Formats: sequence, structure tokens, C-alpha cells
Amino acid sequence: MGLVTPNPGTIFWMVIIFGIVLFILRKFAWKPILNALKDREISIANALSSADKARQEVASLKADHEKIISEARREKDLILKEAKEIREKIVAEAKEKAMQEAQKSIELARQQIESEKVAAIGEIKKQVAELSVLVAEKILRKELLATDDQEKFVNDSLNDLNLN
Repeated sequence: MGLVTPNPGTIFWMVIIFGIVLFILRKFAWKPILNALKDREISIANALSSADKARQEVASLKADHEKIISEARREKDLILKEAKEIREKIVAEAKEKAMQEAQKSIELARQQIESEKVAAIGEIKKQVAELSVLVAEKILRKELLATDDQEKFVNDSLNDLNLN
């Protein structure tokens, strides 16, 4: 039972030692511990505010990033649209130029055919004229000789004459 009942002398010395330890702690350790806790609290608050600022910057950068991406997509669509229009314009111009060249070729061929036709007709006229002169010459020679022979001569001349 001696352990359970407190001794007044022990209590006295315990209170004195506790007071001394409390005084020493208050004098030397309490202020540095409180200052360390305050510094820790300030650093945590600064870290939280820095994290909030960083979060806001990330959100701002993300919004800027999304804006840049949407702008790039819009520019890409615009460039593709312009490229398609240019391609269609070039194709249309090429078709038009090909049609014009074809028309020129056809017109040139028509002109050549027409000039060859005119030349051929001229040549035929020339040959007909020469043949007519020859026939007239022969007829006149025969006419001078005899009238019966004229008919025979005309028939013979017509038989000799091959129209090519």
C-alpha cells in the first residue's frame, strides 16, 4: 500500500521540479518551438497560396492552350478550304484551256479541210477547163473536116474522157 498513497515530500519535490522544468522550457524552449510552429504555419500558407496560384496559372494556360488549338483548327479548316477552292479553280481553268485548245485544233482542221477543198475544186476546174479546151480544139478541127465525123468525134471523145 505504500505505493498507492502519495508521500507529501515527494509531491513537494515533484511540484518544484515540475516548476523548474516548466520555467526552463518557457525561458529557453517555448519561444523557439512557437516560432518554429509559426514559421511552419507561414510556410504552409505560402505553399497553399503558391499551389492556388499554380492551379490558376495551369487553368489559364489550359484555357489558352484550348484557345490556341481551336484557332489552329480554324486556320487548318480555312487553309484546306482555300486549297480546295484553288484546286477547283485550277481544274476548271485546265478544262477551259483544254476545251479552247480542242476548239482551236478543230477550227484549224476545218480551215485546212476547207483550203484543201478549195484547192481541189480549183484543180478540178483547171482540169475541166483544159479538157474543155482540148475537146473544143478537137471538135473545131473535126468540124472543119466534116459534119458526120463531128458526131462520131464527140462520142469518141466522151468515151475517151474518164472523169476521175
